[in-house]
Amino acid sequence: MVIDMFVDTAKVQVQAGKGGDGAVSFRHEIYVDKGGPDGGDGGRGGDVIFVATESLNTLLDFRYKPELKAQPGAGGSKRRSAGRSGQSLYVKVPVGTIVRRDGEVIADLTEDGQQFVVAQGGDGGFGNAHFKSSVRQTPRMAELGEPGDAFEAELELKLLADVGLVGFPNAGKSTFLSVVTNARPEIADYAFTTLTPNLGVADIDDGSILIADIPGLIEGASEGKGLGDAFLRHVERTAVLLHLVDAYTDDVAGAYLTIRNELQKYSPELATRPEVVALTKCEGLDDDIIKMQMDELRTVVQPDTELFTLSSTAHQGLKEILRALRAKVLAVRAAEPQIEEVEDDSDVITLSEKELSTHWEVEYLKDENLYQVNGEKIEKFARRTNYDQFESVNRLRDIMRKLGIFHDLTRKGATGESVIRIGNSHEFNLTEQ
Repeated sequence: MVIDMFVDTAKVQVQAGKGGDGAVSFRHEIYVDKGGPDGGDGGRGGDVIFVATESLNTLLDFRYKPELKAQPGAGGSKRRSAGRSGQSLYVKVPVGTIVRRDGEVIADLTEDGQQFVVAQGGDGGFGNAHFKSSVRQTPRMAELGEPGDAFEAELELKLLADVGLVGFPNAGKSTFLSVVTNARPEIADYAFTTLTPNLGVADIDDGSILIADIPGLIEGASEGKGLGDAFLRHVERTAVLLHLVDAYTDDVAGAYLTIRNELQKYSPELATRPEVVALTKCEGLDDDIIKMQMDELRTVVQPDTELFTLSSTAHQGLKEILRALRAKVLAVRAAEPQIEEVEDDSDVITLSEKELSTHWEVEYLKDENLYQVNGEKIEKFARRTNYDQFESVNRLRDIMRKLGIFHDLTRKGATGESVIRIGNSHEFNLTEQ
């Protein structure tokens, strides 16, 4: 039997495609004594693009496929033929997926169909046809393609729902969800029946709300006890909390406060989230007992918090609760800041080569006996340099001169034999040996 697993965290290696290398080529034609350079540029490497989809609700696939690689760009060829760009890799992820790089959030996919370029492919290198000039008639150099972005992406799924159900295990959350929505969670008369979050859509009047059943919380859940620590993240994005309290609980006020305390410990912001409280399993109980339990709850909830009684199995009080929840959800959504839509289909702002920072720094590393050069623009040129071609290395030296790096190196004691390293590139001598 195949069992669907709910996985809400994963790590995956992301590798965008390397840019294709430029070509060194010269025309060879009949009756043309000296053909000019015609080496084409390399193609751009493919991107890794995440696409949010409502058809997925788990990150399980990433446990079995921990590497995501886009296609590299093809190398340039003769007759100025540019290499083909590598195909981008489109990866489907559940709506609500957060992507982190080195602990920093780089993408938060909250809408169905939303796309984000997680890793950018490398630019292709220029072929030697690009370098022909009045003073350089036969350039025998070409650039290497740049490597694509590569890193370990940390994925986290936080369910997006209008209403989050919270309460102790066996408080009636799964039964409520199964009655008011199309969800079919496992239901039984014992604690921790729900082992994974469940989502369902509840229709009420002329609208609907998305409800998430969060596995039961217990005292100490925010510190890792029970199941709550693993799933508390899923209530972070809900607009409204529906707090269910079992009417058969001896101390309903204490039960309510215990869960509220765990939410406060996990995220103080959750304590300010709009809330509706309902006393569950009221079928068969005397009116006096229900009134006593409700009076006790009123002593601990906020004065403006709406209190309800309900019986999911007897379908009592359900419409009233759903209407109250929808009204609160609509109020919260209306108060959220609206992001003005811009007619732009790009997901990542990139800098062109002209916009790259020309700032650089030179440092002498005594332990390695070399001069380290760092800077956004010069490092980009260094990555594209083919160090097996002396003309390419000389071009890099010329660029260093134009940027003033040569002058700073000599001022700091560098000589022609000094070893230079730019970023993480190859090491070379300051002047041609």
